Amino acid sequence: MAVALKLSAELIEIAKPHAAAMHRKVPQQIEHWAWLGQAVEENPELPVPFTQDTLLAVEEAKAGSR
Repeated sequence: MAVALKLSAELIEIAKPHAAAMHRKVPQQIEHWAWLGQAVEENPELPVPFTQDTLLAVEEAKAGSR
């Protein structure tokens, strides 16, 4: 389900180069950051790179099971 949100122009401008580097659209990049931020907040005892690697492994496993 898609929902329209108002985001600051500053956040959108910050996201543009990151999105381009990761071959994502800007909304996808901001969603990725939100997803990662939630995971980091839920697991404050873990280093951020470990959390990122774990999330990537989960997505790779999902992609391989299709």
